[in-house]
Amino acid sequence: MRSVVLVGGFGTRLRPLTLSVPKPMLPVGHIAIIERLIENLVRGGVTDVTLALGFRPEPFLQAFPDGTCAGAQLTYAVEPEPLDTGGAIRFAALFAGIDSTFVVANGDVLTDLDVGALVQFHRNSGAEATLHLTPVEDPSAFGVVDQESSGIVRRFIEKPPPGTSPSNLINAGTYVFESSVIARIPDGRKVSVEREIFPALVADQTLWAMATNDYWIDTGQPDLYLKANLDVITQRRAEHNWAHGVAEGAVIGTGVALSDTVVADGVSIGDGADVSDSVLLAGASVGPGAHVRHSVVMGHIGARAVISNCVIGAGVEIADGTHHADERIPAPSA
Repeated sequence: MRSVVLVGGFGTRLRPLTLSVPKPMLPVGHIAIIERLIENLVRGGVTDVTLALGFRPEPFLQAFPDGTCAGAQLTYAVEPEPLDTGGAIRFAALFAGIDSTFVVANGDVLTDLDVGALVQFHRNSGAEATLHLTPVEDPSAFGVVDQESSGIVRRFIEKPPPGTSPSNLINAGTYVFESSVIARIPDGRKVSVEREIFPALVADQTLWAMATNDYWIDTGQPDLYLKANLDVITQRRAEHNWAHGVAEGAVIGTGVALSDTVVADGVSIGDGADVSDSVLLAGASVGPGAHVRHSVVMGHIGARAVISNCVIGAGVEIADGTHHADERIPAPSA
């Protein structure tokens, strides 16, 4: 089974973290998002993955120099210009020579979905395309699906106004496509698979969907990226996705209070610091007596500084004794 994984976005919602690291290469529980995603695809029977790349492909090439990831063979399809989701799928599939049933996955989604079960559902239904659905409390920020009890999709509504959704089942970012879907995507321009291709499939009654209650999270925002990390160290996911919070190469001082926190290899935490519900990424350090709460840190937190609900980018120096709350440093540009 072959797959296309969309990893060409700019990661603007995760800035300043993505100023130095592409979003899919950010770690969740010490393993890159893209590697966790591909691991799950491989468990579902995928053997070959084409990465639909656009923005900064070099880190992916450097991370997987032998052309494999989690047991899957990698192909790199680098877009000459941004093509949106549909255009990216078309470009990558044609570049890789995909001519049969294949899986598509959004590169910022982590899930415990049984991909093999989704493929089997697709084949049993005779669909041209099948979507994985997941329930959410507020579906207005997503593509919402209204379906028959059989699974055939009646309507696909991309980001409906709040209170107007026909269901709470949303497009969860994993699809199974027949190769005929590629021919539906126009060449030579940006094409949204959500706004153009899915409605066309609905009109032809060839779009189906399968809903599950598996673990699912979109890691594209700082609070959700933080939650994704905490979920793997507090065992909220399937057992094969659990991780230890503190890497072996981290340096922890004396008298440190540390709870529900991911600490990357090489990170140092000074004596008497207090860190909770946070992620300390590679390159981060926390000075003596500092307090860090519910934050993601790439930079240095000075001694006795107090940080709460912050995102601290690479190379940032937080001065000793300062207080910061609800900030992104540096602040993302407009």
